Amino acid sequence: MNGTVLEDRRAEARMEPSAGRAIRIGLPKGHMQGGVFALLADAGIDVRVGSRNYRPVLSWPGFEAKLLKPQNVVKMLHAGSRDVGFAGADWVAELGADLVELLDTGLDPVRVVAAAPEALLDGGSLPAGRRLVVATEYVRVVERWSRDQPFETVVVRSYGATEVFPPEDADLIVDNTATGATLHGNGLVVTDTLMLSSTRLYANPAALDDSGGRARIDDLVLLLQSVLEARRRVMLELNVSQEDFERVVSILPCMREPTVSRLHGESGYAVRAAVPRTALPALLLEVKARGGTDLVVSEPQQIVP
Repeated sequence: MNGTVLEDRRAEARMEPSAGRAIRIGLPKGHMQGGVFALLADAGIDVRVGSRNYRPVLSWPGFEAKLLKPQNVVKMLHAGSRDVGFAGADWVAELGADLVELLDTGLDPVRVVAAAPEALLDGGSLPAGRRLVVATEYVRVVERWSRDQPFETVVVRSYGATEVFPPEDADLIVDNTATGATLHGNGLVVTDTLMLSSTRLYANPAALDDSGGRARIDDLVLLLQSVLEARRRVMLELNVSQEDFERVVSILPCMREPTVSRLHGESGYAVRAAVPRTALPALLLEVKARGGTDLVVSEPQQIVP
């Protein structure tokens, strides 16, 4: 899309009133799709996709969806033809898009790293004072990074399978990695982390200017946040005697205060608290040791603070 067309689209997006029209959302096609669709489903928003259909229907009214590659979600948001959409932070940085980040889902976390064959390294670092060929899909990100490096870089744009370039066709690569296993399998060593990325919800700035459209977008963010918060916590329920009550309640890492009610016969208390999932193993043992009984753990579906 050339600059003139891009600016025309962005101008149209700024002038078009959003009140009364659907919010145009870009959904990612490819490896991000499963996580995003599951997140929406857990928020009560089903996505119905027909065979070879790039225009799915959402069960929540007021939104008009299109399936796009994450890179194209970024481009269409920047152009103003989409109001909100899911994409990786790495592609927003690479494409230099002027977007507003609304929510980091934490899905599909990756690092954008520089990696090279061990034989190239000098004391574990890339050699200074040399001219190094870098293969990457992240040309803009690499150009920014290379300004602070003690070597000159020549960038070769790759189109997938970047890890196969060294050593014959490039000295090093810059690519995204979740575990590093692919890099290691190709004899490459990570020398630097350029940025962290994950699937995030972005908006075109103009889409947030209208109060009606902004309200619907804020509602979407709230629903998705409620699912993400629920995934980080479990609901712990227990009974405790009056004598042990303070000893137990004092160690509960709840969101604000636990919910407490009297047991039948005034014999003690029933306590409920949404606690961090990661704290659960140690917490169960400590609560039990301090006098808690009848412990029950359940999975909340959504938590709205």
